[in-house]
Amino acid sequence: MTAIAIETKRLHDRFIAIGGQMVEADVLLSADTLLDLYGEDIRGRAYLTNDPLRGEMVLRPDFTVPVVQMHMESRADPARYTYAGKVFRKQEQDAERANEFVQVGFEIFDGQNPAAADAEVFAAVSETLADLPVTAATGDIGILMAAVRGLHTTEARKAALLRHLWRPRRFRALLDRFGGVSPVPQSRARLLASADPFADAGPDIGLRSRAEVETRIAALQADATTPPVSREQIALIEAILGLADTMPHVLSQLRDLVVDLPAIAGAVDRFAERMEALAARGVDVEALAFEGSYGRTSLEYYDGFVFGFAAGPGLPPLASGGRYDALTLQLGNGRAAPAVGAVIRPDMVVELRGC
Repeated sequence: MTAIAIETKRLHDRFIAIGGQMVEADVLLSADTLLDLYGEDIRGRAYLTNDPLRGEMVLRPDFTVPVVQMHMESRADPARYTYAGKVFRKQEQDAERANEFVQVGFEIFDGQNPAAADAEVFAAVSETLADLPVTAATGDIGILMAAVRGLHTTEARKAALLRHLWRPRRFRALLDRFGGVSPVPQSRARLLASADPFADAGPDIGLRSRAEVETRIAALQADATTPPVSREQIALIEAILGLADTMPHVLSQLRDLVVDLPAIAGAVDRFAERMEALAARGVDVEALAFEGSYGRTSLEYYDGFVFGFAAGPGLPPLASGGRYDALTLQLGNGRAAPAVGAVIRPDMVVELRGC
């Protein structure tokens, strides 16, 4: 066996020993499911192919979606799963990064005590990597989502910000535009100023119908008359994104922010409960780092606690995970099964050990 295969077995056995039921997932997944979840952006990250009978298919970019689908069909509650196998990711900018590699994962589906489940998954990974020189970082997408939902603006603007939460540059551009800091793009301004935007449009082409285009123009016109988001509220979003300290200090800062942004109160309470659950698991929360923007460049299914373990600042994580309750609702046809999970890359573990 190779060093990576040995490490894969060790990790997998570890998660089985703590209660993970071993499962296998299909390598080929329906592209429609992933496109519905992530939009056309997934085409830039995954390998797609066409099957004469099944239609467009994709090589799995991770295990979470197929494991959630499997769980929702089983209706087990609660449940713990573990898996090991290859995932496939396009690398269009960095030829040095692997486009296929092994992941070993551990997932918990249990809505009875989310804070305890978060702590259990984090502790399981931390203990598994205890012999390695790695540092943990944590975040909470749920706090940022709650803050956006609490803004004093239209639901359309909130939806746009939430949709681009995982694209920091686009999110920043929208925040500046909605706050009146940056002007409306010239092309859009000309469109809105036109008495008849279809006057010189020519014949209808493309995938969108005229009715869809008219609906979009109406939405843009409505947005153009919407008052800007206040500077004070944008500053609160920026304060959350700028948080970078140990968990207890961050909690204190969040309690202060709740005074001006009550919408985050529930998410902050969940943060506090999670911190207590982590401490009960033996995690040194006094030294555990938290970053308000952590996890914002990951796949879009995380909506709560997120974390990663890396060998140093700026290095890619060799283990990462988080909570993805909303994904179970999307894949469960309206039935949710709150879930949290994590994956470890055996190849990076082996490399760090110098095996």
